Amino acid sequence: MQLLSVLLFLGGEDIILIAIVVLLLFGGKKIPELMSSLGKGVKNFKDGMDGIEDEIKNPKKSEPVKEPEKDKSPETTV
Repeated sequence: MQLLSVLLFLGGEDIILIAIVVLLLFGGKKIPELMSSLGKGVKNFKDGMDGIEDEIKNPKKSEPVKEPEKDKSPETTV
């Protein structure tokens, strides 16, 4: 909850300052890799949420479990 209130009060100068700090910490070459992996993570999360929503809206009907067939050959005892 506190994070949301902090994000609402960030201005343009604050965002630029945060971007400069991130650039200094990670360097220019590492940032595209970080953003790519972040984007892939968000995409996977959204796909997972969509899958869950689909399962809730359209539950799969489970097929009845078939019992194994009994062996029809006569048993031999020695």
